[in-house]
Amino acid sequence: MTTANELRSGKTHRDENFPVASWIIHPRHRALILAFYNFVRTADDIADHPTLSATDKLAYLDLLEAELLGKGDSQAEAVRLRHALAERAMPPRHALDVLIAFRMDVSKLRYENWDEVIHYCRYSAMPVGRFMLDVHGESTSTWAASDALCAGLQINNHLQDCGKDYRNLNRVYLPRDALEAAGASVEALGLGKAPSSLLTCLHGLAARTETLLDESRPLSVEVRDFRLGLEISVIQAFADRIVRLLKVRDPLSERVHLGPLELLAFSLGGIVGQTARRAVGRRAVSKPAAGA
Repeated sequence: MTTANELRSGKTHRDENFPVASWIIHPRHRALILAFYNFVRTADDIADHPTLSATDKLAYLDLLEAELLGKGDSQAEAVRLRHALAERAMPPRHALDVLIAFRMDVSKLRYENWDEVIHYCRYSAMPVGRFMLDVHGESTSTWAASDALCAGLQINNHLQDCGKDYRNLNRVYLPRDALEAAGASVEALGLGKAPSSLLTCLHGLAARTETLLDESRPLSVEVRDFRLGLEISVIQAFADRIVRLLKVRDPLSERVHLGPLELLAFSLGGIVGQTARRAVGRRAVSKPAAGA
């Protein structure tokens, strides 16, 4: 049997819209984070594989889950993550949640409304943020803002890749009711340029995603770990820039991804902004109350 690793697309953590275990994160956490990423990336590539049947995709996802839970040692990504989690006495809950989303990718090609898309994000994206918070020992009180950020990142990606997802996978994450309200058709996603009705739908969804990202803004100062706060601030800066592009551009015909120089600029901006916010917070805490 072909191993799951052999079905990888070739995409790595360096190809994502956001940093993964970057130099900002403390070195003691990077091996675990990369083990989690590689497990998730492998499962994602299986769900998106262009030639595997749905039955085979689900069988591979089941195999990854079984070996993550200790029932076998043939799939390197599952074994590596299992051992990495065991070293930290962490349960596999977040990785198991993500597998639910990839099974949905195999069997669910259309979404009726925004709530269904958010339900998908609950399993495809939110567990990733929760995992990062758990790795750093953060409180579950930070989950709400993290969930909003992760959902925003996921929907940004859906909007960026809406044409490719439709053409290559016949998968549409744009809510059916939003397309219908704008007078747009699913088939328009296969065009080289979005008609005005589809643009109206896409720009409206981007504006709704921007609201999610506004809800996530407190996260970088809610977390206690300074380096994690820096990483979150950088990710937030990337997401904010991408959603601004998606509010005015056509993802079928225009660039809606960040180039290397933009990535660098927004990384530095995020780091500087987070450092300043932390400094202001410390001064506010240490400043004596009036009359004290």
